[in-house]
Parts: sequence; structure tokens; C-alpha cells
Amino acid sequence: MSIILFVGIIFLAACGQSDESNGSDEEGNADLTPVKFALDWTPNTNHTGIYVAKEKGFFKEQGLDVEILLPGEVGVNQLLAAGKADFGVSYQEGLTQARSEGLPLVSIAAVMQHNTAGYASPVEKGITSPKDFEGKKFGAYGSDLEKAMMTTLMENDNANVDEVDFITTGDSDFFVAVERDVDFSLVYYGWTGIEAELRGVDLNMVYLADFSDKLDFYTPILATNEKMISEDPELVEAFTHAAVKGYEFAIEQPEEAAQVLIDEVPDLDPELVKRSQEWLSPRYKDDADHFGIQEQERWQKFADFLLENNIIDEAVDIDQAFTNEFLPEK
Repeated sequence: MSIILFVGIIFLAACGQSDESNGSDEEGNADLTPVKFALDWTPNTNHTGIYVAKEKGFFKEQGLDVEILLPGEVGVNQLLAAGKADFGVSYQEGLTQARSEGLPLVSIAAVMQHNTAGYASPVEKGITSPKDFEGKKFGAYGSDLEKAMMTTLMENDNANVDEVDFITTGDSDFFVAVERDVDFSLVYYGWTGIEAELRGVDLNMVYLADFSDKLDFYTPILATNEKMISEDPELVEAFTHAAVKGYEFAIEQPEEAAQVLIDEVPDLDPELVKRSQEWLSPRYKDDADHFGIQEQERWQKFADFLLENNIIDEAVDIDQAFTNEFLPEK
């Protein structure tokens, strides 16, 4: 399984998929530049800033009519590389592999400043550190990346990954899987962890970033392609400024931002969205000077990790993989 598929599938079990489009407003947008923005998975609180920017008119202020494309059979990175979408939600993991395979994608902003993915397990399983993974059943997606990440964490904790029983559960529901088939699995706490709280299920979390700085990669990110940057940098800047304004609104007013997402995507569980947004909003920016900033060192560490573990075959020029150029000056 490729990274491009693996990085999003964690959300798939919790959120589901759709191939519909939210569309763009048809009236009053004749003078606006049409832009297509592709989501990675079903709308969730990783995307709140985009929905806020659209609903609050931040994109229109920049002269843009943004159409939000919901996920279908073709992934975001492929849509961006083919020019079928102008911007989209990607991941450092997937974008790095895409560049190693020749896809000219570029990250223009970090949605989350730190990696919030971690190994989740019901507290009664007694898993509180990588050492505790030994002798346990792990709900796996079948990718080389997940094996490499777990190996790194366990070696740092003087543990042996060969003592873990990898069971392929794919996109099975996390709560069903840990009750019936496995002891722990990799999730994003901001969605599945919050859902556990609402269900009254107490979880232990072993976060990737807590045990290896190599795994504190940016996930998710906002991305585009090199052609867009070279041919229309003004458009890239306009989009980025509006998107940043949307996420900054969500940071400052999480309740109102959550309601925007609920109103725009009524199929979502309102309480889950509100609680998730409350948890995520301060983590968008976290300890960074401002929202969206990306550090070269963190991109390089993770690219080296992928190369060292044979996840990618060719080294990637990190300076071409991301840019802070289009973020608003602070």
C-alpha cells in the first residue's frame, strides 16, 4: 500500500467517503476567479478553515470563487498533479512520496503544526508505551510506512517490533476492531479520540511525535502544484491568505467555526464536530509564531526517514517540496 493511500485511510474509517461536490455559488460570482479545492476525505475539522473562508466571504475578498470537491476515486495528489484541482488537502507523508515519484506537488501551509496521530487502545489493554506493544495485536492497514514508524518507536523504547502481531483490518471501524479483533490501532485523536470521549470509552494514546522527532511531520497540509506557483503566484497568494484567515478565525472562535462546518455539512454529528473543533483549534497553530508555517528541518528529517526505511527510492529536494512564501506577513 502506498503512503498516499495510507495517510488518509486513518480518517476513512471514522468519516467515510463521498464523490460529490459542495459546488460554488452561481450568483454574483461572474467577476471572481474560479478555483477548485479538493478534500482528502469526507469533511471534518481538519477542513474547517476552508469552509469558514468560503462561508465568511474571505475567498471572495481575494477575488476567488472556490468550489470544494469532495473525495472520489482519484486521490488529491493525483488531481493536483494533473491540474484537475488547483489546491487541496494533502499530507507530508504522501506529498514526499509523490515528489519522489515525479509528481510536482508543493505544500503551501501546514494545517496542523504538530502530528496528532498516535496509537490508541482502550485503557483496559494496559498499553501506555511502545514497550507495551509487545505481545499485542495491532490493527494494520498493510503499509510499509506503518511498520517503519512502529519499529522506530519500539527501538527507541528498547522493544522488538517482531513481537507485535500485525492484523490487517483496513478501514474497519476502530471501536469494533478493538473490541473484537485487535488491541490497538493508529488514529487521529482529534476525531476518533473525541468520538471515544463521546462514547464514554477511555483510551490510552501513544503519540508518534512524543517518541521520535522524525515522526513529527506535518499532517495535514494545504498543497498545490509547481505549475500553479510558476504561472499564477498571485492566485496562490490570494488563496493562501484567505485560507489562513479562515483557520485563524477557527482558532479564535472555535464554536462559531464548528457551526459553520455543521451548517455546510449537515450529515456530520454536531456534537462530535463541536468537541473536535474545541480540541483542534489551539493545535492548528500550537507553538508556531503563526498559522501555516513549515520548518525545513522537519521536512528533511522525515524525508530522510522515508529514504532510510526504503519507503521512497530517491532522495527528495525538500526545498522544492514546501514553501512559506505565500503565507501572510506577520
